[in-house]
Formats: sequence, C-alpha cells, structure tokens
Amino acid sequence: MARDEELKKRWNTLVEKLSSRFADGASLDLDGIIYLIGVQELGQLHRGFKKDEKLNLMHIAICRLLAPYGYYDLDYVDEDGWPHYQIKAKLPNLKAGEQSVLMKEAIVNYFLEQKFIS
Repeated sequence: MARDEELKKRWNTLVEKLSSRFADGASLDLDGIIYLIGVQELGQLHRGFKKDEKLNLMHIAICRLLAPYGYYDLDYVDEDGWPHYQIKAKLPNLKAGEQSVLMKEAIVNYFLEQKFIS
C-alpha cells in the first residue's frame, strides 16, 4: 500500500476511534485531536482548563508531536507539571495542506507509539 494511502487509512481509523470515545460519535477535527494529546501529555485528565490553558495544551501537543522530527526538545517540566520545550530547528515554510499532512503523520505516529492504533 502506498505511504499516503496508509496514512489516510490510519488517520481515518484514529479519528473514528477517538471520536467514539471522546466526542459521542461526532467527528473530531485536527485541532480537537491535538488538544486531546496536550491533555494526555500534561497528565491532568480529570480537570477543566481555562481558555489560555487550552492554547498551552495545544502548544504542548504540537511540540511533543514535532519533537521526533527534530524541531523541539523537552526542556523541563515545571512545578505544576507543565512540560516546556525548546526549539531545536526552525519549522519549514509549508503550505496549509502540507502542514496538515505533517501534523496528521505526526499524530498517527504518536498513537502508533502509544499502541492506541496499529
């Protein structure tokens, strides 16, 4: 199977699985999945978050997702349990579609690593 076809198949499986578990069957979008990863990475699963914290959770997720690609590195975790990343390499200028593919690939790889999908 071609790489793009495999990514699409895994992405659709992941969206379906996460949507049924966290969105009462409504289809989660890319931002929703990034938010869930941020919550997972923070490890504070059973609490509400303020608007600025939600943005920070998405930032945590993006850093975590792009760390294997060499763009970020975990620097430290603060006293409240929030991870902080440092930039290792500047992100390339990508078109919107290319950004979406990169993030979907990173998300699929994250959930493969977590053994949530295969």
